[in-house]
Amino acid sequence: MNDAILGSRILYQGWLTLRMLQLRLSGDECERTLIEHPSGSALLAFDPARRVATVLTQTRYAPLFLGVPPLAEAVGGVGEAEPPAETARREALEEIGLSLHAVEPVGHVWMTPSTTTERVHLFLAEYGPEDRIEQGGGAAGEQEDIAFSERPLAELWADTQSGRVTDAKLFMLLHALRVRRPDLFEAD
Repeated sequence: MNDAILGSRILYQGWLTLRMLQLRLSGDECERTLIEHPSGSALLAFDPARRVATVLTQTRYAPLFLGVPPLAEAVGGVGEAEPPAETARREALEEIGLSLHAVEPVGHVWMTPSTTTERVHLFLAEYGPEDRIEQGGGAAGEQEDIAFSERPLAELWADTQSGRVTDAKLFMLLHALRVRRPDLFEAD
């Protein structure tokens, strides 16, 4: 392969940067749009003693634009200036009020490599009732309006299998946790 970026121009610059790339792909020259998106972290917090996980819902403008109600999601956020595990811990405190000490890395994934530079670092973290030290709900001034709830892992897994879990991060993290700890997904 002799694929290459031949040129780039900025179409828009704000929180995201939108670029038009001039490329050589498979010997042909073409243009493609690229979204420069900061990388982030996503975390599934779970209580192994009670076999529940804390998931959140929050209005996201892309699903809203398509008329889709808020999704059940894993904790997540952007943190370019800090290590991904720190971003995951900070977001867990802001969004769901949990102070997490140890986070287990699962891996990192490209969300849509055909159009965006966004990568998400995935983590799992155990918690207990004593770790809920704040109210959660999101950071002041960020218009997050986050609601969260604890849900049985068996119920979340059933939702994953029936297609009701549509957030990619939550979907991947539930699968990762089930591979590591299948006992947590047994119904009472």
